[in-house]
Amino acid sequence: MNRVFVTDCEGPVSLNDNAFEAAAHFMPEGDRFFRKVSEFDDILADEIKRPGYNAGDTLKLIVPFLVAYGVTDEKLIEFSEETLKLVPGAEETLELAMQLMPAYIISTSYRHYIEALCRRTGFPIENTRHTTLTLNVPVGDDEREMLMKLREEVIDGDFQDLDEIFFKKIPQMRIGRLLEEVQTVGGDGKRVALKGILSELGLTAKAAMYVGDSITDVEPLRELRGKGIPISFNGNRYALREAEVAVISEDARALLPLVDLHSRFGRNYVMEFVKAYSDDPERALESFRVDFRVAERFENIFRDAYPTITPVDDTDELVEESLAVRKRIRGEDVGSLG
Repeated sequence: MNRVFVTDCEGPVSLNDNAFEAAAHFMPEGDRFFRKVSEFDDILADEIKRPGYNAGDTLKLIVPFLVAYGVTDEKLIEFSEETLKLVPGAEETLELAMQLMPAYIISTSYRHYIEALCRRTGFPIENTRHTTLTLNVPVGDDEREMLMKLREEVIDGDFQDLDEIFFKKIPQMRIGRLLEEVQTVGGDGKRVALKGILSELGLTAKAAMYVGDSITDVEPLRELRGKGIPISFNGNRYALREAEVAVISEDARALLPLVDLHSRFGRNYVMEFVKAYSDDPERALESFRVDFRVAERFENIFRDAYPTITPVDDTDELVEESLAVRKRIRGEDVGSLG
């Protein structure tokens, strides 16, 4: 059976939020700045649903500010390599997926970060889809000073202030062309990327497993509902709202049985395993046709406590459990971002 495994990067594979961390490192009060823009992004994408705006366009909106504060491609590459942190077990999970079927990463992250991750893990860069841009662009002193002032206004501003800054003031600046040139791979961009991968492989949505965790994964998760296997891994409320399977764990190898079964069986069998596992993990691992090596490895890793693998329901308890683990392994700042 032809199958494909697709995952988001930050969350299921790595612990970072590279753009947040870069903003916090290179800009004064960059953490507050990024959080404010991220909240603005959530409103535009999830509540207002502004036409042409994708979840994750935060990474587009902050680019002029990064440039104004002297961030170059070289600096961001170096920063990404130095700060990269993987979810425990992520490399082993990716390795199994690559052994069993074509495997891809679709990420809103900048190419600088994805290249660093591929160098660390050996994952093929050609099997990634990510936000491509260059930060090595000129900015005049006048616009640099203006952007530094606007940074303060963003931090202290309300929704209308940010709307004015990002969609009226900056587009009128010379550096504003960056907002037109950068195409983020988030929201509908991830859905388009997923469909492109399926088209290249000659597969349909029924052949795909997608693992995501945030608002940028809503569209690809929704694309697979009722067809493929849409999974939330330590997801927030946005991801859980669209996923059909919730995996909650501090170790990415919680995904191993699902990856194995997906490579050999159809959606119904995988979903039956998920339901059975949520009732009795040990019996499910024995009763379903999980490769004995995978089952043994899984049991050895989680011998003290099995991770949560369950069908998604609407209970607040599931959201709370997922968010608690998300924040515990990624930190309160990163874990609370949309």
